[in-house]
Amino acid sequence: MAAGGAMDVVAAVFTDGDLVLAGRRKPYLAAGGRWEFPGGKTVAGEAPQAALEREIREELSVEIEVGDLADLSATMVNGTLIRLACYFVRPLAEVPATSTDHDVVSWFRRERLMWLDWAEPDLPCVRRLAFAAS
Repeated sequence: MAAGGAMDVVAAVFTDGDLVLAGRRKPYLAAGGRWEFPGGKTVAGEAPQAALEREIREELSVEIEVGDLADLSATMVNGTLIRLACYFVRPLAEVPATSTDHDVVSWFRRERLMWLDWAEPDLPCVRRLAFAAS
């Protein structure tokens, strides 16, 4: 994408009580080594919820039910505006511990989320989740 463009991205917030699922980006990908919520880019004309279902099916091989919007924010990253919509989701099967985009997939307590090195676009949602735990 050209500098100055915008990208619409969706992400899944899996929760289990006080735990939140995060994935660490594989080193060779953009934002490699940083943590994020699983998800990805929307396709033109695709509803955010449908994009999220598709992305999670591709990344984690699990079907989900998309719930409420957890956070909606916009962050500039290398000249591109990333518009990130994070949704609470419910898995319809066990969430796998592997992902196509992440070298680690793990559950973290909400109060420890800020200890991780997050990709910048995910930080507004991370802060909301972490401080909701306080």
